[in-house]
Order: sequence, then structure tokens, then C-alpha cells
Amino acid sequence: MQYRTLGTTNIKLPVVSFGAWAIGGWLWGGTDDEEAKRAIQKGIDLGVTCIDTAPVYGFGHSEMIVGEAIQGRRDKVIIATKCGLRWDTEQGEFFFDTVDRNGEPLKVYKNLRPESIRKECENSLRRLKVDVIDLYQCHWPDKTTPLDYTMEALLSLQKEGKIRHIGVSNFTVEMMRTCLKKGKFESNQPKYNALEREIEAEILPFCRENNISVLAYSPIAQGLLTGKVTLDREFPHGDLRRDKTMFSPVNRRRVLNMLERVKPIAEKYEITLRQLFIAWTFHQPGITTALVGARDELQIEENAKAGSVILDEKDIHAIRTALEEMEPLQL
Repeated sequence: MQYRTLGTTNIKLPVVSFGAWAIGGWLWGGTDDEEAKRAIQKGIDLGVTCIDTAPVYGFGHSEMIVGEAIQGRRDKVIIATKCGLRWDTEQGEFFFDTVDRNGEPLKVYKNLRPESIRKECENSLRRLKVDVIDLYQCHWPDKTTPLDYTMEALLSLQKEGKIRHIGVSNFTVEMMRTCLKKGKFESNQPKYNALEREIEAEILPFCRENNISVLAYSPIAQGLLTGKVTLDREFPHGDLRRDKTMFSPVNRRRVLNMLERVKPIAEKYEITLRQLFIAWTFHQPGITTALVGARDELQIEENAKAGSVILDEKDIHAIRTALEEMEPLQL
């Protein structure tokens, strides 16, 4: 496993981190809690020492699973969680309608008000069974709350020792500039993968210039870049990919054609397509770590092996060429 520094801190993040959305059992077709715990523990053994979760991932369930999995191993892991998405209050900016883990309807609101952040932090500490959160991130910006108020709340929690470092997620350059005027934060967590590269225009350059780490989520495009999402693949009810335009037959065919072009590169390194695109992601300038989900020990083993891959510049360029020459996705 390769490691990189988190922002201006002395924390070392693995280039492959554990993304804990799927193990919350929400929008991913369910999960097996015991398998998820074993996957986390196996990941720690293999150097996947950063675990990124959030309260909304299973409405507390993901954090609880992470908390149980790291018992007795707290000193070996970096815990990253988030605040700002509430399903138990109607305050803030309405985000989306969804269902809970039992299929009951819920509304989710963006809420970065100081009192909400403090409440969420206390709940996360309890569910995770830890005394301090290593990286506490605003999950999504909330238009109803001035960022100055949000940063003041986070800086207060940091001063109290409840969180070590502050991060943001899905923030624009302008939002990050506003935050920096109030205080230091160490990371931004945007969506980034070989198919969705919008952050290369402004966000990545800004983060590089300001020594802000980038934790890339969805590095394998929710499985689309693994080669396993074939034309006949069906997703079960409760899986968010089932009705997603990104996974339409037309888009699948275009991605599969591109993957055929880069398969020889994966074969050269004796790795899978999944590992190739995880590695491609953290090889891009400014990317600190790729957040990759895993449901079981086999998946975390595959993810972890990607963390030791060193791609040749010529191969990185060849993959980008294949991407640029691919027929555009219909979104």
C-alpha cells in the first residue's frame, strides 16, 4: 500500500480507502453486517487504514458497523465521517425523497446549522464508539446556512477535541475559498472517476494550489468500470443503479467497448479492470485517495492490491486517450 499526507497534517492516508456507503444497507440492495465487519478488519490488515462513512449511510447503520469492526484497533485506523444530511428533521434545504432500510418513505435535508452539526457529531461519536473523529466533513453544502456559521461550529468542535481535522465534500471552489477565510480545512471529497472528470477543470487545480487533499468517491463509477456490468446484468430492487441513466444499455455498451481497449494494460500489470481504474484514479495529479466500497473480504483484498500498483506514464496516457475517444455517454 502507498500512503499520502492528508493536507497539512501528519496523518498518512492509504491511496485506497474503505468507502462505507454500501455496508449501510441503503440503496445498494442490502448488506451482510458480519461480512462487512470482516471486510473492514481484513482491510486494516492489508493497509486500508482509512474508513470513510456518514450518518446517512443506512441512517446510522454504517457508522454502527464501522464502530463495531474497529473495536480494539482504534489506534490503527483513520476514521472519516460527515455531517449535514438529516432525515430526522425538516430544517435546512430539502435534498431528496428516499426510503429507509425497511422501505419506509423519508425526506433528506441538507443542514449545516451549528446546532445540527453539534448534534450529529455527538451521535456519530456514540455510534462509532470513539472519543474523537479524525476527519469530520460537511457532506453537502446547505444554501440555507452561511458557511461562516458552519465553519465556526466545526472549529469549535476541533478546539474541544471532538474532531481532529475538518473536511468538506461536494464543495465548489468558491465555497472552499469562503471556508478558508474562516479557518483551515484539510480535504474535499468530490465524485471522480475515469468517466466523470468534471473536477479536473477547477476543483483539482484549486486543491493542489492550496494543499487540500482530495478524497475521490465513486472511483469505479459504481461498478461500471469493472467490466462486470454487462448488457444482461440486472440490479435488484433497492439498488440505486437499477434506474440510473448512467447504467442504460447504450451507456453500458460504450463503456464495455472502451474497456476492451484498455484490457491489455490491465493484463500487462496482471491486475483486474477494477484495480486498473482504482490505480488510474489515485495516479491523477491532486488525488490523495480513492474511496472504494467492499462488501466482503474478497472485494477488499482486490481493492487493497490496487494500492500497490504503479502505472507507467505511457499507460496512464493510453487510458486517457481511450476515454477521450469513447462515444460520449448519454446522461
